[in-house]
Amino acid sequence: MNSSSWSELAEALTTSLKLTTPPIAITFDPGVAKGVTPFEGPKPTPAPDGRTGPVPAGCVFWTKAIDRTFSTVAGDHANCSVGTLVHGFADLDEVAGNSDVAALLESGWVTPEQIPDIPTVRERPGSVTYGPLTETSGTPDVVLIRIRADQLMLMAEAVPDMQIGGKPQCRVIALAKEQDQVAASLGCTLSRTRTGLPGDEMTCAIPANRLAEVVRSVATTARIDAVAESYAAVDLSRFAET
Repeated sequence: MNSSSWSELAEALTTSLKLTTPPIAITFDPGVAKGVTPFEGPKPTPAPDGRTGPVPAGCVFWTKAIDRTFSTVAGDHANCSVGTLVHGFADLDEVAGNSDVAALLESGWVTPEQIPDIPTVRERPGSVTYGPLTETSGTPDVVLIRIRADQLMLMAEAVPDMQIGGKPQCRVIALAKEQDQVAASLGCTLSRTRTGLPGDEMTCAIPANRLAEVVRSVATTARIDAVAESYAAVDLSRFAET
């Protein structure tokens, strides 16, 4: 698919869902992304276990990619062990001893039994590229959107097999990439705190190879809902007369 097609799909999805934040494209590369500007930023002093990075967690890149395209490597994601695991940059044995994992286990935010069930990217990437879907020149793996409850309602009607879950929020990336699953997350405390995601918003990941199909279904569902909304509004007006 050429870049104009991705741009057209982005605009159609934005129109049908009435998105206020542009869709972003996420692309996994087995090597270092070519022709893409690497993400740069200062890193804080490492935690005692060595964790650091230019951002608190990989999900923060979602907010940075709204208006520019950049590539990231493992070290850019390294401050959040959960995100590092989900994105395939490390396996469980490599992050299990980190202090942030210990803190989450101690608090009860996650249990040892739940960790192996967290969806992850199977093959370790060399880099991950983020950027506006309208600017995509290659073929992304995942398209990520930010949605409200009413937009989630529309998505759920349009995509009956969509999975809706919770923590960790970045799990939707692995579900979309590895399981070809349209997946929405209600969010998680870690991600909401680090990204500043508004309380009325959540995220939804769409496998890029399903985007055209999803856009068509969403557009059809939006038209049907508009008719139903019009009927409900007219019917509601009768009660204003009482």
